[in-house]
Amino acid sequence: MNKQQLIDQIKIKRSFLCIGLDVDLEKIPKHLLVLKDPIFEFNKRIIDATHHLTVAYKPNTAFYEAYGIKGWKSLEKTIHYINKNYPEIFTIADAKRGDIGNTSTRYAKAFFDDLNFDSVTVAPYMGSDSVEPFLAFADKFTILLALTSNKGGLDFQILKDENGTTLYEKVLKESQSWKNSERLMYVVGATRPDYFKKIRKIIPNNFILVPGVGAQGGDLMEVCKYGLTDEIGLLINSSRGIIYASDNKDFVEKAKAKAMEMQKEMEQIILSGL
Repeated sequence: MNKQQLIDQIKIKRSFLCIGLDVDLEKIPKHLLVLKDPIFEFNKRIIDATHHLTVAYKPNTAFYEAYGIKGWKSLEKTIHYINKNYPEIFTIADAKRGDIGNTSTRYAKAFFDDLNFDSVTVAPYMGSDSVEPFLAFADKFTILLALTSNKGGLDFQILKDENGTTLYEKVLKESQSWKNSERLMYVVGATRPDYFKKIRKIIPNNFILVPGVGAQGGDLMEVCKYGLTDEIGLLINSSRGIIYASDNKDFVEKAKAKAMEMQKEMEQIILSGL
């Protein structure tokens, strides 16, 4: 999927929702546990119920790797199911990879070639030569961690150099000079809405993936106030608030209702031209 196709889907669905598929066997409805692959079955039912309300799905790979080869198989089945049945959906492998160049190339091939994700999250700490192998893949996107929503994110990300430039600002600025930087997106947490105005001055046109709305306390309107572009430019992620709206047999209906609630709010934001 290219950038224009993603923008088109946002316009068609009047939504910039991304649903995080972070599946924990201790939290999914107990009646699914008797099935051969409860993780995939849970995902499949969530996807079938919400695909018309969201433009992206984001499995966090840790929730699959934790179950060994069975979990990885569930992830593989999930992404193949989305690609086959809902090819208009943008897919994100939330893997937070980042290593020396030849290792990054292998990580990129795993997620882009083998699993056929549209994008993958990457940590920028090791610099350009650890990220550019991901950017080498045409029509694929690398989502760089910039300013995260976790408490410890402020331990390093807002430290300033002798010129008063924070580390996250340096990441944003430097990454724009990397080869194929037009394929970059960025992660900025919803719990940092006051930073979005400054961030948009540095990256006015790149898409930003925004975790932290809902369960982590982020405010959608505050994020949109400073983060929206003419092309929307945001993917607002919600995981627990949607997929775990219920742990009973009505979990599909409850998840759909929560997704619809967010989509309607986004629709109003789009129509109002905020």
